[in-house]
Amino acid sequence: MNLPTWITVSRLLGVPLLLVLLQNPTGRSRWIALAIFLVAAGTDWLDGYLARKLNQVTDLGKFLDPLVDKLLVLAPLLMLIQLGQVPAWAVFLILARELAIAGWRVSQTTISGANVWGKLKTVSQIAAIALLICPPTMDTPAAAIAFWLSVGLTLVSGAIYVR
Repeated sequence: MNLPTWITVSRLLGVPLLLVLLQNPTGRSRWIALAIFLVAAGTDWLDGYLARKLNQVTDLGKFLDPLVDKLLVLAPLLMLIQLGQVPAWAVFLILARELAIAGWRVSQTTISGANVWGKLKTVSQIAAIALLICPPTMDTPAAAIAFWLSVGLTLVSGAIYVR
């Protein structure tokens, strides 16, 4: 495995920490969870940048990167359902899209990277989750707007990917 792939795999380390911190969140644990989430999300950009710059784009990296992204997004969303901040049916739509596209990708003979819609979807999800993880004193309509925008972009990007 090359450096970009190791960075992708290291992003997984943030997932269990997020789950623990959001299990019974306090203001402090939410700020820590937010920092971990943003660092982990930032490595998504870093691994892609390094893979391209170092000419180390691999099929393994193209496969693992979106899988790790899905885990990093879905883990906090599931905790946010438990906390009553997002409706389960909306998270189900996100999960269904992610599973459908993952299944679609596995059936392809070549693995393609994310298109611009997939990247917009990922950025919108990261922004929404970051706003939702913030302590309740920071809860604003912006978090709800960002969440519903990310749900919409998730569905649109899935439809475009399959088309």
